[in-house]
Amino acid sequence: MKPINTIDEVIQTLDLIIEEAIKNQDSLGYFAVLYQKVTQKVKEEIEQNYFEDGQRMEKLDVVFARRYIDAFFAWKNNKPLSLCWEVAFTQATNNNLLVVQHLLLGMNAHINLDLGIAAAEISSGKNIDDLEEDFKRINNILAAMVDDVQRGLSSIWPFLRKVLLWLGQVDNLLVDFSMKLARNGAWNFAKHMADTKKPVWPETIQARDKKVANKAGLVTHPGKMFSLVIQIIRWTERGTVANKIQKLRR
Repeated sequence: MKPINTIDEVIQTLDLIIEEAIKNQDSLGYFAVLYQKVTQKVKEEIEQNYFEDGQRMEKLDVVFARRYIDAFFAWKNNKPLSLCWEVAFTQATNNNLLVVQHLLLGMNAHINLDLGIAAAEISSGKNIDDLEEDFKRINNILAAMVDDVQRGLSSIWPFLRKVLLWLGQVDNLLVDFSMKLARNGAWNFAKHMADTKKPVWPETIQARDKKVANKAGLVTHPGKMFSLVIQIIRWTERGTVANKIQKLRR
């Protein structure tokens, strides 16, 4: 794998992962598609001067993305990787999971573990509080993309919106998990990392990794009511893995 130093190189690498997933009917492509959409949007906003420091945000984006990409290729090459990503990648072969569950497993690992580490890394030797406003702006980007993601999911599950409406959760299925909860925790973890001496980082990361890996159980075993809903939605799920990846990619 070539070194990744720019946001364009991140997007190109995600393209390779997605194309390989389509070819191999690999459900790991679901998260790669979502992540590429977010990355493209971040790039656009950097170019539009949306962030206080665009150069810093590109650095954060690259450092953040490399953690996912490194974990992905470590998994493919049977090399050690963080426990939470190992859990997410292992579940890729679980045919009982919905597309949204695969997405949430990726979000859990990448946001709850990787984002805080990336933010602390690029703030090394600096005041991490200077990053907070731009960090929060990422939340706004994700919020704006929720409808786009749910449209893609609805093309896979024709009755998704009806089911979500019945549950009273039309626009917050992804938002609540990936932003209101996970991103607040990611910022707190980033600050904790920044306040921790570098020699202690591996131990701190390992402890966090175990907690995040345990959270994956909330996605794979969401309780009786949601398990029933998932079963109903799954009966209406359309297309092969490759078809679903392509629908999400639109």
